[in-house]
Amino acid sequence: MTNSPRFWEKTLLAIRKADWEAVYRTELPRIYNYFRYHVGDARLAEDLTAETFEKAWKNRHQYRNDLSAFSTWLFTIARNLASDYFRRARDEVSLENAVNVSDDEPLESLVQRRSDIEKLSMLLGQLSDRDRELVALKYGAGLTNRKIAQLQGISESNVGTILHRVMQQLRTAWEKRS
Repeated sequence: MTNSPRFWEKTLLAIRKADWEAVYRTELPRIYNYFRYHVGDARLAEDLTAETFEKAWKNRHQYRNDLSAFSTWLFTIARNLASDYFRRARDEVSLENAVNVSDDEPLESLVQRRSDIEKLSMLLGQLSDRDRELVALKYGAGLTNRKIAQLQGISESNVGTILHRVMQQLRTAWEKRS
């Protein structure tokens, strides 16, 4: 009986006992990489990551471990923040900002890397929203197909199939533009 006072008391106790520091250490890189991949700006990714954890903390009483794992709940918050951000921005975001310039890096290497990032950004921009989201969750956040399936509400095999096709599509398009 999920509406019983005892159930909610146990759920809240589990959340209070949660080691937030451990959760933060474990999930921070994944959430940050998810945003970094999507927005291409380290500072903005940091802000959105912080906002994700802030919302999770403020709304921790709403988390229900009988419905999903904590990481799934956290990624749902992150995905909603990303959607809100893009809804507000409506501008195409360049991955060029994701390039960290090093004084030791040869100019040729820097130019090639920027060119590759621009090409990848353009190719990713041609994907559907769903396909871009799956690529960001898999390669940006490093999630498993199972976790992505839970977040997207589709089967794990469907995630694998879609990602395989998208990666083939990207490879083909990359080679045509080389």
